[in-house]
Amino acid sequence: MQNFQITIAYDGSRYHGWQRLKSEQTIQGKIESVLSEMTGHQVEIHGAGRTDAGVHARAQSAHFKIQTACSPKEIARYLNRYLPEDIAVIDCAYAEERFHARLNATGKRYIYRIWNSDTPNVFERKYLCRVEDPLDVEKMQQAAGELLGRHDFRAFCGNKKMKKSTVRTLYRAEVERVGAEVRMTFEGTGFLQNMVRILAGTLMEVGMGKRAPADMRRILESEDRTQAGITMPPHGLILDAVFYDNEQERGD
Repeated sequence: MQNFQITIAYDGSRYHGWQRLKSEQTIQGKIESVLSEMTGHQVEIHGAGRTDAGVHARAQSAHFKIQTACSPKEIARYLNRYLPEDIAVIDCAYAEERFHARLNATGKRYIYRIWNSDTPNVFERKYLCRVEDPLDVEKMQQAAGELLGRHDFRAFCGNKKMKKSTVRTLYRAEVERVGAEVRMTFEGTGFLQNMVRILAGTLMEVGMGKRAPADMRRILESEDRTQAGITMPPHGLILDAVFYDNEQERGD
């Protein structure tokens, strides 16, 4: 059995997330179905992370082992021929036998996009969360700076019953305005369930004047989910990159 790594882009709008489910359409399920048809045997793929329902990816990473004489280029061509138009394999390569897309990942980058205007963005409405209230990006960036470094992010975790460690390291937390768009970029060693969407919701509340930038430190120290802001809708979130070895562009 040969191990392969693929990089996948997808529009998560009509999928119930990454992870395979019996009764719902998922990204993992779609890819496994096509690979199983191609090889004639059951194939299981392993992603670098499980994106939630409605979340998109520009460069999700996954690996799988199959018995085939096809080259990586031929596998990618086959997948792109039979996968739905909202899922694309942008790269396929041979991987070392022990390579694991999740366990070997050293970091990830997520981007959350807000359309900060009272006029809807007709063409990108599926990839932007619209917020009409004016946002103070400078204060949002000040607040984002408080998140940098190694912290316990339990207050920003959507899983209240989380028993594993909630300590993570953020190397990058940036807020910028690009025209009417307010773009938040988070890069770190890993992310908890709903963590980016909760971070984005809390920073948005800072931008609205509902919180002060200095509140971020207090929220972190509280380790209490109720102290943080709302969980932003999934459609504004995109998994932008998964890093391995020295690929990560750290902000420090």
